Amino acid sequence: MLKFISHYPQPLSVSIMWFTPNCPDGGDWTKKGWWNLAPGESKIVHAADVDDVNRFWCYFAHAADGAFWAGDIARMAPPEKFEWCEWTSSTDANQIGYRLQDVGDADDFTITLAP
Repeated sequence: MLKFISHYPQPLSVSIMWFTPNCPDGGDWTKKGWWNLAPGESKIVHAADVDDVNRFWCYFAHAADGAFWAGDIARMAPPEKFEWCEWTSSTDANQIGYRLQDVGDADDFTITLAP
C-alpha cells in the first residue's frame, strides 16, 4: 500500500503516478489525483503491494498556501479528480512536475509531507 501523511500546517492535495505498461490511452504510466489531506491526516492512495506494481512511483503535492512537493517529470493534470494515462490531458489541465520515489522492495510505503 502507498500512504501519505501530512505534517504540513495547511490543507494539501496529492496526485500519484504508477507504472502501467501499455496504458490504453497512451504511455506506460497511470496518473491519479486528487486526495485532500488536512494537517495531521493520512490517506492510503493505492492499496496494492507497491513493489509488486513497480519499484518506482511518482507523486506531486501542493498546499493551500502555495507550498509544493514536486520533481522534474512533467505531466498534465486537471484541477478536479481524475485517473488518466500519462499523456492524457484536457483544456483545463495544468502541467505539474512529479517527483520520483524509489520504494525498493517494500510492500507498504509511507510518504510524509512536512515543511
